[in-house]
Amino acid sequence: MRTLLVRLPLVIFLAACSYGRFNNQSPADNITSDEFATRRQQILEKMSLGDVALFHSSPTVNRNDDVDYPYRQESDFYYLTGWEEPEAILILQKQKSGETNTVLFVRPRNPHMEIWTGFRQGPAGAMALDGIDTAFAIGDFHDMRGKFLYGAAKLILSDGGDKVFRADLDEWLANAGNYAPAVIQRANTITAPMRLIKSDTEVTLLQEAIDITGTSLIDAWAKLKNLDYEWQLAAEVEYGFKKQGAQRLGFPSIVGSGKNSTILHYETNRDPLDKSGLVVMDVGAEYHYYTADVTRTVPVDGTFSPEQRAIYELVLKANRAAIDAVKPGINWREPHNIAVRVITEGLVELGLLEGEVDTLIAKNKYRKFFMHGTSHWLGLDVHDVGGHHQADGSPWELQPGMVLTIEPGIYIRDGLESVDPKWYNIGVRIEDDVLVTKSGHKVLSGDIPKTVKAIEQVMR
Repeated sequence: MRTLLVRLPLVIFLAACSYGRFNNQSPADNITSDEFATRRQQILEKMSLGDVALFHSSPTVNRNDDVDYPYRQESDFYYLTGWEEPEAILILQKQKSGETNTVLFVRPRNPHMEIWTGFRQGPAGAMALDGIDTAFAIGDFHDMRGKFLYGAAKLILSDGGDKVFRADLDEWLANAGNYAPAVIQRANTITAPMRLIKSDTEVTLLQEAIDITGTSLIDAWAKLKNLDYEWQLAAEVEYGFKKQGAQRLGFPSIVGSGKNSTILHYETNRDPLDKSGLVVMDVGAEYHYYTADVTRTVPVDGTFSPEQRAIYELVLKANRAAIDAVKPGINWREPHNIAVRVITEGLVELGLLEGEVDTLIAKNKYRKFFMHGTSHWLGLDVHDVGGHHQADGSPWELQPGMVLTIEPGIYIRDGLESVDPKWYNIGVRIEDDVLVTKSGHKVLSGDIPKTVKAIEQVMR
């Protein structure tokens, strides 16, 4: 079905996609309890005798008055447990005897509160997970923490962003004196390298998030000519996410037309659509915690002008050249270097830059038009963990199982110095999600149209 993306008439294509999506929501697509248990075991294997690892869930965040933001679990905590409820703590203990202990503290069952806010699994639900040795009510942690932390050689800690918990723990550790762990290590120094390499199931979830995103984009393009505001276009895309089973947005949608297409992280999405301009749509559905991140740039009226097409074709050339470079063993920065060269050469050919290409690159002159990096990691977070360098300070080399974005762009703001006004307010970004494979790469977003011909055909 996906290979027929552009060949099928739009209505038939969308109907086929909708049928496939609604019949592909089985639990088998999700991560199993034993995979979460395997991840915890991998951390225990990296720990030394006498170490304790503590992971705290995300706090609930107040929106206003008595209204909280919808809850989303902290990514590391979810990665290790699959537990989606707030107020939880995971303890991994590697005793000096070599024995290990895996403990969850969770909210207890509360029939009264469950009437208002839904079912709680409680300690019994936690014990049903693979590899959990014991489970307790979260209120017991304060009385029991000394059992785990007193005399520990090292505390590997993730506070989950809960400042209240962290302040209380820091006070307790200070009062523990010589009984406190001798070393505190940030947990993401262990979890980030693990999360960089995706399992087959994780890739399946990412692919589903990307497919949902692509179908929603195509559906929205078909309606674009009849829309008047950026927020209407954003609503069409986000409705498509929900309709196909995405639990939430991976990040705030970026839908900027005309002058707003030149703002990198434009999230207001409230202006009228520029009927003669381009619209940059940087969006991503989140499916079972894994997020897509796809950008497509299309003409609001369905047809690229000569200037828009020239810039678009240049960005597309850079996008393809950078993707072609993705393979195991290369420096993760190499796709960006390739995109920079292609864009700089093209800007010289178009007369937007003057000079020798190597000199222009060395002096960062291209940054007048292309001022951001080309790649970031993708997974549980839209800007996923892993950073730019390994623990020893060397840059990451791409490995099978890594997923990264490739997203070159050109942004020509109104009034930009030494630029012919015919180029003003042309912003183009083309972003794909790419899996590193043993033999090279796979473009997970490769079925989402991005050539001029394909986009104009969909919008016709």
